[in-house]
Amino acid sequence: QVRLVESGGGLVQAGGSLRLTCATSGIITSVFNSNTIGWYRQVPGKERELIASIALRGTPIYDDSVKDRFTISRDNARKRAFLQMNNLKPEDTGVYDCNYVPPRAQYWGQGTQVTVAS
Repeated sequence: QVRLVESGGGLVQAGGSLRLTCATSGIITSVFNSNTIGWYRQVPGKERELIASIALRGTPIYDDSVKDRFTISRDNARKRAFLQMNNLKPEDTGVYDCNYVPPRAQYWGQGTQVTVAS
């Protein structure tokens, strides 16, 4: 069974940093490497949005709201993805999930909550 499990969220003051990890299981390396991995964010009252993505090769893509503050990366050998979040703002508060791009409905996990206090 394929699982994507997010961790690393928490409560942080504005201007602080967090590093999120997306750990996968049940995925063979070749399949992981053939897919673009994305980090998604959902805030109350809004739809989940893609904020960063990274393919096996190529330049990462960021939503304007996180550009120059967040960095997405991937460890293909360990089939993991990461999101380094710096200079966090209160509007970054939300639940963060990882998934393929485009996302697979059956791979949504619990996500990890990020709360940024002003």
